[in-house]
Amino acid sequence: MAEGRLVIGTKRYSSWSLRGWLMVQLAGLAVEEQVIVLAGGGNTQAIRAISPNGLVPYLEHRGARIWESLAIAEYCAEIRPGLWPQEPAARAHARSIAAEMHAGFRALRMAMPMNLGRDFAGHGRTPECLADIARIEAIWAEALGQYGGPFLMGGDFGLVDAMYAPVVARFLTWKPAISPNAQAYCDAVRAHPLVDRWYREAAAEPAEWLLPKYENPVLG
Repeated sequence: MAEGRLVIGTKRYSSWSLRGWLMVQLAGLAVEEQVIVLAGGGNTQAIRAISPNGLVPYLEHRGARIWESLAIAEYCAEIRPGLWPQEPAARAHARSIAAEMHAGFRALRMAMPMNLGRDFAGHGRTPECLADIARIEAIWAEALGQYGGPFLMGGDFGLVDAMYAPVVARFLTWKPAISPNAQAYCDAVRAHPLVDRWYREAAAEPAEWLLPKYENPVLG
């Protein structure tokens, strides 16, 4: 029996929805999934009518109302504490790089929007975007080297990997030049059963949900 709902946007495009959905799945929350078809940008009135900040993901669970991805992460970790590392220094590291993802990398977001059904290899490589990618690669290299991989904090896919899963999706679509180490991490994330399930469900969305601005962007 559902104990709440998770409101998300179109799976093909909604990077923040992917983060929240992965977190909720990892925590095993029994919620109803409500997909609202995106209209592009912040113009989806149906989301604005439900979510306090007009954005997705938005989680309702056992009386709690949570509308920011990091807050959803912390709520899920209270339900299942192992989603953050148990060791305090590692947990602080994971939270730091998750927060950096939450707050930054705007150039990457703008130049390489998430689209799980297209191949835009070789495009979107603005200087600002490449600077973001270099910082992301440095974050990944440090974590993978320190904790041994294949995921950022070691052997288990956790909340910090949920935060970076849409970056992996962008890299798989736009194919910037990245190191073999970063590519191996992308491959591990893409192969995770939850990520694979999201991709399959995105591919099954109706054709009328496609948005021209994301399917036929101006390619630089």
